[in-house]
Amino acid sequence: MAKAPRSKKTAAKSAAEDTVGGRDFVLHSLQEKLEDDRRYGASKEEMLHFYEQMLLIRRFEERAGQLYGLGLIGGFCHLYIGQEAVAVGLQSALTEKLDSVITGYRDHGHMLAYGIDPKVIMAELTGREAGISKGKGGSMHMFSTEHKFYGGHGIVGAQVALGGGLALAHQYSGDGGLCLAYFGDGAANQGQVYETFNMAALWKLPIVFVVENNQYAMGTAVTRSSAETEFYRRGTAFRIPGMKVNGMDVLEVRQAAEIAFAHVRAGNGPVLMECETYRYRGHSMSDPAKYRTREEVQDVREHKDPIEGLKKTLIEQGSSEDDLKAIDKDIRKVVSEAADFAENSPEPEAAELYTDVLVEEY
Repeated sequence: MAKAPRSKKTAAKSAAEDTVGGRDFVLHSLQEKLEDDRRYGASKEEMLHFYEQMLLIRRFEERAGQLYGLGLIGGFCHLYIGQEAVAVGLQSALTEKLDSVITGYRDHGHMLAYGIDPKVIMAELTGREAGISKGKGGSMHMFSTEHKFYGGHGIVGAQVALGGGLALAHQYSGDGGLCLAYFGDGAANQGQVYETFNMAALWKLPIVFVVENNQYAMGTAVTRSSAETEFYRRGTAFRIPGMKVNGMDVLEVRQAAEIAFAHVRAGNGPVLMECETYRYRGHSMSDPAKYRTREEVQDVREHKDPIEGLKKTLIEQGSSEDDLKAIDKDIRKVVSEAADFAENSPEPEAAELYTDVLVEEY
């Protein structure tokens, strides 16, 4: 018996599913992989390393806040307290001396997560000659080509376009590296971000775009500033697969990194990852953060803190409170030494103002 002819409407629907369905699967497949297993199977040694790194960022930033209050750090100072799991989870999965990182002005944590000496970071914060940018970059403009860390950028969203250029350099040289480009929920509404998305998707650039969604941008809740608050969907128009990740769980962030980096390294083009996180302090040290309640901040500290969450997991797996206290004591010593080093380092000579103005070698 002959099949009844399909209606034009049914045929059109079937054709749309055939052409779009596969692409739609690509857009959601990475999220599905994460949903299958949300936490990275870290060894105890790896977890202890993550714990040390997050604690180093936390203690370093607390000390930086103190130095700012004493007038030893000038200009703007944006602290990373609360967001430690994002940088540590992602950057622990990068290939050292191959992959590149670029971010905005909340950059101290990313440098520490990359294993850069706390002494030269603190010296930069205090404007000293021994600083990683010779004391001329300060809090917002740190830079290290040696570590493939390209800033530290004060113009909101500008680092995303520059990250696209870094990814193009990886692709052009064929070195197998990728670029990790961070930006915030506030920068997510910048036009150059989407221009970069478009080119990265067209050219299949090896780049992971990471939205560090700390809920408030410079001081406005995402629900008031963004029509689409699910930032991982922002790449859909460019056929960039998105991932939504709990940025307060370092093991989930690391698992997401494993999935995203493998996708990019296989030549499939960019990934857009949204890490939902939270900053405990104001946008910068000059921000009293009156746009949210103390109760809200305290609730996150008590129930979602990334360091306390990993500490609980470590204790469940056999680590003792005394062992973890000893780690904290060692970290505090490292941070104190970094602060002392910075305070005792000389300021740059006046002639240093005239160096690094132009590129002198190619």
